Amino acid sequence: MRYDLVIFDNDGVLVDSEPISNRLLAAYLTELGHPTSYEDSIRDYMGSAMHRVHDLVLERTGRRLPDDFDDVFHARVFAAFERELKPVAGVTGVLEKLTADGVPYCVASSGSHERIRVGHRTTGLDRWFEEERIFSSQDVGRGKPAPDLFLYAAGRMGVEPERCLVVEDSPLGVEAAVAAGMDVFGFTGMTPATRLAAATQLFSTMGELADLLI
Repeated sequence: MRYDLVIFDNDGVLVDSEPISNRLLAAYLTELGHPTSYEDSIRDYMGSAMHRVHDLVLERTGRRLPDDFDDVFHARVFAAFERELKPVAGVTGVLEKLTADGVPYCVASSGSHERIRVGHRTTGLDRWFEEERIFSSQDVGRGKPAPDLFLYAAGRMGVEPERCLVVEDSPLGVEAAVAAGMDVFGFTGMTPATRLAAATQLFSTMGELADLLI
């Protein structure tokens, strides 16, 4: 394969969490007096770290979210994960292929370490991701669309950025990968292809991705 490291986004790429988390985020923001539809949440927050939610609400309304916003939101999300979360269809086949081919991989997510671990434990993906393969926006100063997280992951894995492939499903993630000087394959399973137009390549199923990783 032409890459020395594959860096996966987590939400929407490894675990099918975006419908769950954006539904709950929209509902919670609306509950707090910031009317938000599911579609609004997908458009504005998908793929971003929590600080973006705080920043956009403050910018648009002049009001800060409650101090316990993150804790309450994550408690709701984790409870829903336990009931509903599944791995993205076909992703274990991709991980099996990378392992068989001896290609290093890791995850670099806007979500917290706790969110990543809860999702992986619930879906059984934890057997594919030891702690040294997990990187979070908590590890760097700025989350996506800044390139910091992807550059940090590549550095920790000992691979130059130009030898890395990022697998992303959000415009913010694609922007971050491009800024990091990495190729990026955009997953259109949930995101319209037009919003991922800056990606090196687009794919719509994990089976298609497996075929591309040759």
